[in-house]
Amino acid sequence: MAVVTMKSLLESGVHFGHQTKRWNPKMARFIFTERNGIHIIDLQKTSACIVEAYEAVRTQVKNGKQILFVGTKKQAQQAIEDAAKRCGMPYVSNRWLGGMLTNFATIKNSIAKLKKIERMEADGTFDSLTKKEVALLTKQKEKLNKNLGGLKDMKELPGALFIIDTKKEATAVAEANRLGIPVIAVVDTNCDPTGIDYPIPGNDDAIRAISLFVEIISNAVIDADSDSGIQIIESLDDEDYAESAPVEEKAVEIEDFENYVPEEKEEVVEDNQDEE
Repeated sequence: MAVVTMKSLLESGVHFGHQTKRWNPKMARFIFTERNGIHIIDLQKTSACIVEAYEAVRTQVKNGKQILFVGTKKQAQQAIEDAAKRCGMPYVSNRWLGGMLTNFATIKNSIAKLKKIERMEADGTFDSLTKKEVALLTKQKEKLNKNLGGLKDMKELPGALFIIDTKKEATAVAEANRLGIPVIAVVDTNCDPTGIDYPIPGNDDAIRAISLFVEIISNAVIDADSDSGIQIIESLDDEDYAESAPVEEKAVEIEDFENYVPEEKEEVVEDNQDEE
């Protein structure tokens, strides 16, 4: 069974890129055409890239490695957290702290502190402390949980990162590259795919598109654990995600491209090669 259908990609608006004036020329090979000043992504290439990313995730998980889900932009936060929890993987959805990978020893110490405070709260130790001490520890716990809560079960560096929006998560990409950790990422038409081991060309702004991407990657993790080959696991509940936040530069009707079949690709003129 296919990892994802073309219909799902279309209905989720995965093919909508950014305004042509905002493009990165290095994304030219993934662009099908442009309509109304918007770049349209070649979904056949997106589909092929998804299969490669899916298999990369399965391989990492089968080798006992974890996939770190990363997405801190507003549209991605809830989807990233829900998908990571669904497949039992670590995640960063609030803010990427510099050194989360390159200074992981310090991060582990902070996680240990968080777990200690949680144990103190659970075993009744708080009952023997003053209100001021409890308030201080509670404040520390909330702060640590906000930034590191998704990493509590990550005991070592991940086998790979899965990222939504490489422009926003540039620090995460740089740290992974520095440590030789593979990066799987959704790359929109304004992104630079350099340094991304498994780029997935697609819309990284619309909630429906983001939800589809994170579902696919979490499916790959579950698939690897079940050792059942490529398949589609049940969808996340659509009600968990509201309508996409308005992105004016992507205001193009899906119906305009419902018969999209990029067999005779239109030429994409790379008129900004000097920007590479």
